Amino acid sequence: MVKAQLEKTEALSPMNIFLHQEIHRMQKVISMVRSSLSDLQLAIDGTIIMSERLRDVLDDVYRTRVPNVWRKASWASATLGFWFTELLERSSQFTSWIYEGRPNVFWMTGFFSPKGFLTAVRQEAARAHRGWALDSVTVQNVVLMQMKEEIPAPPSDGVYIHGLFLEGAGWDRRSSKLVECTPKVLFTILPVLHIFAVNSPSVTDPSLYSCPVYKKPERTDHNYVTTVSLKTSLPSDHWVLRGVAILCDNK
Repeated sequence: MVKAQLEKTEALSPMNIFLHQEIHRMQKVISMVRSSLSDLQLAIDGTIIMSERLRDVLDDVYRTRVPNVWRKASWASATLGFWFTELLERSSQFTSWIYEGRPNVFWMTGFFSPKGFLTAVRQEAARAHRGWALDSVTVQNVVLMQMKEEIPAPPSDGVYIHGLFLEGAGWDRRSSKLVECTPKVLFTILPVLHIFAVNSPSVTDPSLYSCPVYKKPERTDHNYVTTVSLKTSLPSDHWVLRGVAILCDNK
């Protein structure tokens, strides 16, 4: 049914190509989980032999940890509960995208490849504007005042993204600027981020803070996604010393 629905879409569209790739990976994860749990049930009932692999899955599930074979094929998570919740949320976004159309606001955290998503945004813009070369197309952003629930429609250009967390600083929605974080508050939910492509080289604006975006709290090259520009009344060095970053997932 999913394959039939995908075939109805514009297959060669950059965003639909990205969607196909993401759903393919998601189906592999779901099939692996279903197969593991089915075999585990049979092993517990004595129908099949309890292999070492199944024993490891049983031990991890009992201790609310993500089984190693699942984690390697999917994503890192602190507990099995968080992992399963994310599985449902990711599946829900893909299902909505397939059957109800392109979302007004995307949850970038729910993608296996956030970088691939941003590349699709650039490719989409290059195709929409005659004369734009992909190599010269760069991504820019604006933080809106609205949260996801307040967005009635998608942007005319680019994409809206929600579900990002600001670490090391707070956010003033009225002035759309970085501010000092509230004491004892580790993360601040960022309003909807409008990301769009322009046909010009990336230029560093000294009045903006170039904020790195990571998939997880571990700030490694593997988790790095991109850099977004945030308005600030203070010098950028102030926020660099604070270690301010944006996280797709704060767990």
